[in-house]
Amino acid sequence: MNFNANDICTPCYVVDRGIVEHNLKMLARIRERSGCRILLSLKAFAMFTFFPLIREYLDGASVSSLNEARLGYEEFGGEIHAYAPAYRESEFRRILEYSDFMIFNSFSQWRRFEKFIKTGFKKVLFGIRINPEHSEVEARLYDTCDRFSRLGVRVEQLEDKLPDRITGLHFHSLCCQNSDVLERTLKVVEEKFGDYLHKIEWLNLGGGHRIVSQDYDIDLLCSLIIGLRERYGIRVYLEPGEAVVLDAGVLVATVLDIVHNEMDIAILDTSAVAHMPDVFEIPYRPKVVGAGAAGEYDHTYRLGGITCLAGDVIGDYSFPKPLEIGSRIIIRDMAHYTMVRNSHFNGVKLPDIAIHDPVSGKIEVVRRFGYEDFKNRLS
Repeated sequence: MNFNANDICTPCYVVDRGIVEHNLKMLARIRERSGCRILLSLKAFAMFTFFPLIREYLDGASVSSLNEARLGYEEFGGEIHAYAPAYRESEFRRILEYSDFMIFNSFSQWRRFEKFIKTGFKKVLFGIRINPEHSEVEARLYDTCDRFSRLGVRVEQLEDKLPDRITGLHFHSLCCQNSDVLERTLKVVEEKFGDYLHKIEWLNLGGGHRIVSQDYDIDLLCSLIIGLRERYGIRVYLEPGEAVVLDAGVLVATVLDIVHNEMDIAILDTSAVAHMPDVFEIPYRPKVVGAGAAGEYDHTYRLGGITCLAGDVIGDYSFPKPLEIGSRIIIRDMAHYTMVRNSHFNGVKLPDIAIHDPVSGKIEVVRRFGYEDFKNRLS
């Protein structure tokens, strides 16, 4: 992504159309080679300006709420797959109207809402989320199979036969991982749930597959999917979010002040806690364009956020030249789990949202937030 950061009003998320399309082409090749179907996970990336491009390559969207279901139905099209840990009775009918697949987290949820499913609705396929109780996720915040997990049905909770209208199973236990983890997970799934796999029509392998990263083993992924399809005669779904926009977006910020407290600290007009919550919650240190690890270059700074939360820190970085008030900072890989999760904490300004066209080099701001956006979410 090549643009002049000084021309951008900050803070601003900038998503590159060319990189998104590159990722989509990779996913489309996997889709064609393996015979699977691929959905965009809206919980990771819901920038609907890109939906016309994404639906050229993918089959639909996975959603987890009424709002996401409506957005997917109205703006994306294709297959809409809904899953939530629990559905609200006041919203269930509308989610049903928007969806082609509905996945239940428990049999109690299925029994509660089965009576609402009438023949008058369009044909919807129903599934149950299972918990393989196998996970290799290091961050417990994202470990769906951790002890006491509320997500999915364990094998001992299944009866000999699935309810008549349950035609598929779903699991999601990966997080930014390679296909070797999926291979080991599928081994457990087949050992525990193999009898049910012969009785279903479709299986959703969830998200967390870092498919477009350079070290991802695509051959293994395709062989695993083909094997499932051949052994059980089922349709196989993937629902990546990160993989659709991996490395496709940046967050551009400006240095507002530089203070010193045993080390130099640059205060930016953005925030880890408000604008890039994964950095704060996992936590992890995102890459910054032109910067290295602390001490790698001559000038080391702690990059701090604009909120008054003491821990609002992005990380420690070094630069070849000293930072100044007004310097632009470009934080990499900020398309997924940023815009969908950011907040107005402290009343801070939400970053603008822009698209970079690699052909023309132009940047188009497609959304700018203001006071009314902050005020209207309060009372």
